[in-house]
Amino acid sequence: MFNSLGNLLSLTSFGESHGAAYGGIINNFPAGVEISLEKIQAELDRRKPGQSAIVTQRKESDTVKFLSGIFEGKSTGTPIGFTIENENQKSKDYDHLATAYRPSHADFTYDQKFGIRDYRGGGKSSARETINWVVAGALAKQLLPEFEINAYVSSVGEIFCEKPYQALDFSKTESNEVRCPDAETAEKMISKIKEIKKEGNTIGGTITCVIKNVPAGIGEPVFSKLQAELAKAMLNINACKGFEYGSGFCGAKMTGKDHNDLFNEDFSTKSNLSGGIQGGISNGMDIYFRVAFKPVATILQPQESVNKNGEKTTVEGRGRHDACVLPRAVPVVEALAAFVLADLYLINKTRNINNF
Repeated sequence: MFNSLGNLLSLTSFGESHGAAYGGIINNFPAGVEISLEKIQAELDRRKPGQSAIVTQRKESDTVKFLSGIFEGKSTGTPIGFTIENENQKSKDYDHLATAYRPSHADFTYDQKFGIRDYRGGGKSSARETINWVVAGALAKQLLPEFEINAYVSSVGEIFCEKPYQALDFSKTESNEVRCPDAETAEKMISKIKEIKKEGNTIGGTITCVIKNVPAGIGEPVFSKLQAELAKAMLNINACKGFEYGSGFCGAKMTGKDHNDLFNEDFSTKSNLSGGIQGGISNGMDIYFRVAFKPVATILQPQESVNKNGEKTTVEGRGRHDACVLPRAVPVVEALAAFVLADLYLINKTRNINNF
């Protein structure tokens, strides 16, 4: 169960960074949905390594192979099984980490939990795990095509996209390698990432996600609130350090009079500091949230550390790593948002007889 995401619609995933393949099984995906394999592959291509100079140069085609659940271009209602082969591992780059622990990485905690770990590329702790989530999210997008889900890099280090999302043209997100729809800000971000990469260092930032056309009523009242399910999904992403929706932490500085979203006669609201969610349930307004990512833990500089015997040692990252996880995390954020919404959408269908 701890390798699964979702309640009614669920993904169970498997695979390690330097194993034979990644893959997963998606349960309770409705029958009769037209499936475009090309759209799924396009989402994987957005996430895959080696796509630009500012990301890891590991070369993988990331081609998905479906084993079940799709027939003649439509979902059959049975479990959807898929695999994605690993093609470009360089396991020797990690031999020096067989007993040493990288600072701020999962090496120590995995050893403490399991008593054994796959040190090649971090094993199960590798962000390559997110490849399974992108497949699931790409399917979820096709289940709910009317939902418009757009994520973009909104900050890198101290460089922020100052424009509100309403002023951005999301069609320009893919026009640059950092995936920020504001061209001027994108240039500054790219320059900063290249500078940090040249130093053998890493840098963090934030991704903002905006979801339009979600009807009112999606989300559960108590322990599966929409914002809680979104937060849980996002906080499972490697390197994620924070989640806020709507006014977020800024709302804590405001008074109720200033923060309340007053209604219009059509039940829309004059402002949207709630972020499209009230009482854990969508209210029909835009849903928007921001996800914070730390700098990648593996840096190409020597750092003091210890080995599994508690002896002092020095570790230094080798091989191919992201200097900034943000550009490749954008499709991951979108995929998880889509999967959460699809799951809660299907649950909502079972809660009201008028939905049938």
